[in-house]
Amino acid sequence: MSKAEKTKQLIIEKTAALFNTKGYIATSLSDITQATGLTKGSIYGNFENKDEVAIEVYKYNAGLLSQTINRSFGDEYPTAVKKLKAFVDFYRKNWPIVFSNGGCPLMNAATEADDSFPALKKHVKNSFTIWMTKVSEVILQGQKTGEISKKVSAEQYASLFIMLIEGGILLSKTLGDQSYLDRALDKISHMIDHELTILPS
Repeated sequence: MSKAEKTKQLIIEKTAALFNTKGYIATSLSDITQATGLTKGSIYGNFENKDEVAIEVYKYNAGLLSQTINRSFGDEYPTAVKKLKAFVDFYRKNWPIVFSNGGCPLMNAATEADDSFPALKKHVKNSFTIWMTKVSEVILQGQKTGEISKKVSAEQYASLFIMLIEGGILLSKTLGDQSYLDRALDKISHMIDHELTILPS
């Protein structure tokens, strides 16, 4: 990496938790300089404006989450059902990290970008689409191997899983009570075991 690329990456990494916690709109240039120890001139020497920093930080935060979720869908889990359960277990085991970094970066950015930051909204929409596609593909894989009923809609269940997770995170973080996320994850586990999985006869 060139010196400029390293500086740009430093700015993104140093402000990742800040933007996700304080907000993509509320975070100021002064907040960025304080977090990075760099001058305003250095920030603007690497980014056109604060909005560009915010978008690059969002892409970084969403990318980290995506990398972690992808591990649940890796070859370490040989069946579709095990992949889906590993996906649920990720949130059950790692919620303190998610919460301490301000919550789900997709949900946080979606709330802000919906009406007032259209450039960011485009990236958030893409992130959710990719996430739903990945979960759908695992369900479709299970249907091909005979683990999962072909009667279920992969797309509908993928969206339900994401809605439950996001809603659980929102309530747990807002009310300071992990049980709401746990209930959402329990519901997903029940769906996997009793609505998706084909039980041996």
